Amino acid sequence: MKFHTRKWVKPEDLNPNATLFGGRLMQWIDEEAALYAIVQLENQKVVTRFISEISFESAARQGDIIEIGMETVKFGGSSLTLKCVVRNKMTHQVIIQIDRIVMVNLGPDGNPAPHGKTEVEYVKDRLKEE
Repeated sequence: MKFHTRKWVKPEDLNPNATLFGGRLMQWIDEEAALYAIVQLENQKVVTRFISEISFESAARQGDIIEIGMETVKFGGSSLTLKCVVRNKMTHQVIIQIDRIVMVNLGPDGNPAPHGKTEVEYVKDRLKEE
């Protein structure tokens, strides 16, 4: 799994229990999934279709640095299914796991559109081809 994004847990990210608010973490995960899908599908019009059950495994506290990992599970005709793991950067303790996040590629009309992708591509490899 590749960990692309790091976040620093600040006071404004905490719940009344002084741990990272789940809603804030979901916001970060959704944004990271969208960015990952946009880069993979080469289209800025991508939306979240589905997020499977979420397994909170440990808490993050103020001052922790967390990292968000995304991995492609499957390419559909107009979708991309991802897996997500969030962990503490320093200890590697898993904070949350999500087995399936489905992102949908949209066409100019805002409806699902085929993307033509079948495997993970890296931007560095695309740049070599051009």
